[in-house]
Amino acid sequence: MTNIEALKQDAYAFLEQYYRETDQPSEVFQARWENVEQEIEASGHYEHTFEELSFGAKVSWRNSNRCIGRFFWKSLQVIDCRDVCTEEQTAEALRHHIHYAENGGKIIPAISVFPSVKNGQERMRIWNYQLIRYAGYERDGEIIGDPQSVAFTKYCESLGWKGAETSFDLLPLVVQVNEGAPRWFPLRAEEILEVPVTHPDSDAFSTLGLKWYAVPIVSDMKMEIGGITYTAAPFNGWYMETEIGARNLADPDRYDMLPRVADALGIDRAYAGSLWKDRALVELNRAVLHSYKKAGVSMVDHHTAASQFSRFEQQEQKAGREVTGDWTWLIPPVSPAATHIFHSSYRNIMHTPNFFYQQHPYK
Repeated sequence: MTNIEALKQDAYAFLEQYYRETDQPSEVFQARWENVEQEIEASGHYEHTFEELSFGAKVSWRNSNRCIGRFFWKSLQVIDCRDVCTEEQTAEALRHHIHYAENGGKIIPAISVFPSVKNGQERMRIWNYQLIRYAGYERDGEIIGDPQSVAFTKYCESLGWKGAETSFDLLPLVVQVNEGAPRWFPLRAEEILEVPVTHPDSDAFSTLGLKWYAVPIVSDMKMEIGGITYTAAPFNGWYMETEIGARNLADPDRYDMLPRVADALGIDRAYAGSLWKDRALVELNRAVLHSYKKAGVSMVDHHTAASQFSRFEQQEQKAGREVTGDWTWLIPPVSPAATHIFHSSYRNIMHTPNFFYQQHPYK
């Protein structure tokens, strides 16, 4: 099968799905398909209408096997950035996405879609893993900040960026247009909504100086819709507390805060059988939930998220669609056996439209 034939096949399948799920007449679908087929034959490419793009982005979320938050897939707000063509415009659009999604703490699920790959040529790439992320510095055999960010931090420094070398320095935005050199644009603390992490019952916890940003905006994945690939399509929902409290701040290869949390709360960690790690982990997650609620920032706990996923499963069953999933990602990292997901099974097969991982360009 040639590239043209494969693109036509993918485009037809997506358009048929779009017009079927949106209950539009078959003659409308047929007319649109004829136009798309002619466009592909003439140029080897086609452009989605905004309505098709919006539907495709929402279904990409619906098909995301690793996401427990898919109950809200219809609420995704699509920002069309396909006319953006310079690095400066890209950085401005990304800042707009951040502020729009933050919404003063009432997080709005959103995706910004930049120019697609055309005839094999990437036209836009965002080098950040997430639009907002803290730097990691390797200094004298130790890590300051987020160990997961060390490689990207080194790359940003090679471009001329310099951080203050604290535990929570905001990394810059790094964007690439066409085959041009990547450029960096700063994110300043006053631009970003961050949440100080405090504990509802312990003043000593505050001495740890922890915080995290309000909204996770994944920016290193590509979105594929009907044979068209968007290599720059940053998207966000809102945080589940375990993403911060059980992973970002707790994992040994991240901020590794459990020993310090235990010490701050007076939990004896002399031996593993005391379950001090479990106790510290729960208290850290309590602190995260407490802090986001106090700050008025949207967040869901893992038990509520699991209940919402159950409702999503019921909706999909009613619509006659199989719920696929990656069980190892769907179960929460805290008390997974207390959720129905732990006791369920899912086929981990990928449907399109969907989001896919891309190789980090700086590694």
